[in-house]
Amino acid sequence: MGGYLSHLECTACGKVYSAGELHTVCPACGKVLYPRYDLDRAKAEVTREMIAGRAPTMWRYQELLPVNDPANIVTLGEGMTPLLPVPNAAKALGLGEVLVKDEGLNPTGSFKARGLSAAVSKAKELGARAAALPSAGNAASAAAAYCARAGMDCYIVMPVDAPHANQVECDEYGAHTYLIHGLINDAGKVIREGSAAQGWFDMSTLKEPYRVEGKKTLGYEIAEQLGWTLPDVIIYPTGGGTGLVGMWKAFAEMEALGWIGSRRPRMVIVQAAGCAPMVRAYHAGQRHAEPWQDAETIAAGLRVPVAIGDYLILQAVRDSGGEAYAVTDETILDDMRELAHSDGLFACPEGAATFSALKAMVRERKVAPTDRVVLFNTGAALKYVDLLHPALPIVDAAHPIAAAQSR
Repeated sequence: MGGYLSHLECTACGKVYSAGELHTVCPACGKVLYPRYDLDRAKAEVTREMIAGRAPTMWRYQELLPVNDPANIVTLGEGMTPLLPVPNAAKALGLGEVLVKDEGLNPTGSFKARGLSAAVSKAKELGARAAALPSAGNAASAAAAYCARAGMDCYIVMPVDAPHANQVECDEYGAHTYLIHGLINDAGKVIREGSAAQGWFDMSTLKEPYRVEGKKTLGYEIAEQLGWTLPDVIIYPTGGGTGLVGMWKAFAEMEALGWIGSRRPRMVIVQAAGCAPMVRAYHAGQRHAEPWQDAETIAAGLRVPVAIGDYLILQAVRDSGGEAYAVTDETILDDMRELAHSDGLFACPEGAATFSALKAMVRERKVAPTDRVVLFNTGAALKYVDLLHPALPIVDAAHPIAAAQSR
């Protein structure tokens, strides 16, 4: 297992660095570093058939992940989440096939388990003793869990209005957890200062090279689950954007391995109307996104005013012929309910936003009835129930309930 990791490469200036020591961002330009692999050797030695016989976790793609010694893998069984059809919602929209990659079934209840499994594993292999990161919620939960399993100290800073469930999880996992009056970028400033002073390894989104490697397994899984083909459209809720750029990286790797062809899905990003820096930059034709002022949305994972990987996100959307949408909180709440009613899928706010974007694409005739569409539900909606306040009737036990009314 392992041994295919070759080096780190800057996605902006192209400088190359050793993968045998801890790195955060590119020392030369401060941009995102990507791990690179010996794909020629992997192509000769690893087959899709080999993958198929392995355990149903993201580590089935072990040769394309950065850990060299399997003893250093820190896993809770993350990955190989279901790709669920939502036929009733699809029919209502006049579409043939809409699938939801349900990441809420991961350990700690979100897609963040993938990135933190990979990042904590590699940090452990390279000798890190303490990790730190800012988070809007779910990344904190995952970091706390995987650091606990690895025996590493974990330092977390979250906005005070991060979902209560995430705050509880971090505390229960034993992380050193702090709240801040502000947004995730404010939390990030505290983490940067603490990391410099205390020697913590900063695992902020795309500010170290390995979270993206866990997230890229989303791309490998979708291809495998669809018989080593890719969908026509992928709609992804975008805060820091690691999953989107990770999938784009995975598609290039799989093509180099001979596992898929050159065709790519249209990559569609969706953000909240109250925090949409990528959408604004996309429509303005910009390569970088200006920070969003006074960010506000119920979707905690979309409340990211600035992202270091903005240029990677925007390039993937444009290169794929994709789109960018911003949706209101009211629409998100309505579409959480609609998906739950139509197909029994209780999506988190970020996941429901992808359904909102799909409906916008249908209205604008930017998706065809024959297109295969994949939406991402990035987390378990049960973490967000404090947003919902149903008015339920109280019955008298002595009297029967009348026949159910259609809701």
